Formats: sequence, structure tokens, C-alpha cells
Amino acid sequence: MISVKLKSGLVTAALMIGLTSAVPLTQAAGGSTAKDIFSGTPAGDTAYHFSDIQFLNGTTGRVAGNGILIGTSDAGSTWQSIYKGTWQFTQLDFISNTTGWALAKSSATGTNALIHTTDGGKSFTKIITGSLALERIHFTDAKNGFGYTRAFAYKTSNGGKTWSKISTPANTRYAEFADTKHGWTLIVVPGFGYRLSRTTDGGANWSTKLTVKSEESLGGKIYTKGSQVWAQFYGGVGMSQQSYSLYASADDGSSWRKVISQETAGGGSAPGGAAGVVKEGPASPGGHPSNMQLVDGAAILGGYSPAAEVIGVGRSIDSGKSWSNLTPIAGLENIISFTSKELGWMADTSKSNAAVYRTTDGGKSWSNKISIP
Repeated sequence: MISVKLKSGLVTAALMIGLTSAVPLTQAAGGSTAKDIFSGTPAGDTAYHFSDIQFLNGTTGRVAGNGILIGTSDAGSTWQSIYKGTWQFTQLDFISNTTGWALAKSSATGTNALIHTTDGGKSFTKIITGSLALERIHFTDAKNGFGYTRAFAYKTSNGGKTWSKISTPANTRYAEFADTKHGWTLIVVPGFGYRLSRTTDGGANWSTKLTVKSEESLGGKIYTKGSQVWAQFYGGVGMSQQSYSLYASADDGSSWRKVISQETAGGGSAPGGAAGVVKEGPASPGGHPSNMQLVDGAAILGGYSPAAEVIGVGRSIDSGKSWSNLTPIAGLENIISFTSKELGWMADTSKSNAAVYRTTDGGKSWSNKISIP
């Protein structure tokens, strides 16, 4: 095995993601090559850890963390160091193997900056956004994209150089747009719970599609693809446990099914009251939901249980009519990236168990592809 020690800083062009002529760096958990990849000084902490993962297809993907970005072009058999520096990544959003954006902090207590790359992540250029501190981004092509803060939604048509605010209802706590016309918002209704609303005219008008009563209203998330809409509503949290509900619609919100209704001792009742298809989400007991992927007709939800110290996924392949929580593995926190309903990746984003796993059977089993020593 050839072991190549990476220079401190950026890798040469020969090691760019996707170039099969690059000298391979075979990784083994705790092996010398992994030590080389994760050598140097982490940004904002005493050790490296992961914060986001994004795979473009079944072979090519990236994993980001505090001062580091690594990638693979052979499904994780080998890994390359792409970037080392001061950026502490919070989200990756690549539209191709060379072009992408990221949200990243320059200090542990700072706000997100919007940064852009056209060389696969070897170098990033900061895009000035003024007082706008984005918490999420999603670009649909090289020019058009959406950005979100906790309460507001924005759109850009010039790659993020300028942003215009999209009109959303008062007390919006999460928004998701598929294009400039079609979007959803999760709204907190004081003294009641939640309201889920939809627009088909770019925010000029909103119609209520679902109301969910909840004793506590801590927010939630929305995921859409085509006519599929999935919404998480958070209840209380306590004793390292999260109460929440997951609803699904297969017809743009005309009808809904409650899929997960997780009530916990620490978090109390699940929003919505009624029973779901299942009583718990992935990574029980009292697991916290992470992110969801809608791919190939499947809905796959990541989850982690601090109480049980496990991470894993749950899934439905029939728009929520049935739900399966798959066997979890040891871990503390997670985020997932699936490129098909069977092929996916999961990063443990905790500081003590940082690793990347791969599944080829939809999350039934996982193999470790790289760990931070």
C-alpha cells in the first residue's frame, strides 16, 4: 500500500475528487493514512469532527467538518483531503463535482458565512451577504437558489450575490421552496401548536394544509419532492429524549397520514394527539430525528438516541402507509445522505465517535468507511 502524506493546506489538482488518475489513499480506521488526512490543527476545537455529508451519486461524495473537507470518488474505498483551513462547515450544497456552496463559520461563536467553490472545494470565495446570516441553503443550478433563516426565506438568481426576501406568514419557523412559485412553511400558532401552509404563487398567497395541536411548539422541518410532503413537528425535549410527530402527504397536502407519534417521559406528548403508524422513530428509545431524504419513492429519516448511544434510520416506501425502524449502530449523533433507496451514507457528527458509514441495503446494515483517529 502506498501511503502519501498530504501537505498542510490544499491538495494539488491531481487529488481533486473524481480524477481516477490520482494516487489512491487507502484508508483504514486508525491507520496511518487516516492520521495523515486528519493531521494538522482543527478549527475551533481541539479535535476534528464532522458536520455535514453530501453524496452526488453512488461513488462521489464529500464530508465536511471543523476546518476540513474530505472526499471520495470510489464509494469510500479511498479518501482524499480536499481542504484544510479555518472554515468550520455547517452545510454543504454542491450541484456538481466542481461547483458548490457551503455555509461555514470563521469562529466557533460566529455566524454562518456563504462561501462558493468552482474547483471541487480546494478553495472557497466568501460571498458578502451583509447582515443576512443564513442557516440553510439550496441551489437548483449555478444561478438560482434559496436561503433560509429561522423565520424567513430568500431567493437568489445570481449565485448568491444578492438575495430577495420571499413573503411568508407571521411566526414562520421553517420554510422550504421547490422553485420560485411552490413552497411550504411551518408556522407556530401561540397557544395552539402548528400550522402548515403552502403557496403556489411565490408567497403572494398562502393556504393552510394542516394544523397540529401541541403542548409545546419548538419548531420542525419540511421535506418535499414532487407531490410528496413530509413534515416533522417537535414536542418537548428532556432527559435526552425528544417527543415529535411525523406527517406524510402523497398529494401536495390534500390529505395527510400521521406516521410517527413519539411520546417520551422527558419530552411529554407527541404533537397532534392521534396515534401514528408507529409509536417511535428511528434510534429508540426517545431518539431525536435528524434529516430526511426523499429518493426513489422512499422516505428515509435519520435518528440518534443520546440515551442509548445509537444512530440509525427509519423508512417508508409507500408514502407513510407503513414504517420500519431499522437496527441502529453505536453512535451519538448523525446526518444522512442517500442516492437511492438502497444506497446511502451516514456520518456520526459527534466529537467523540466521528465516522462515516455506508449502506447498500437501505440502512439494514452499515460498514465503516472512515473514522477520525
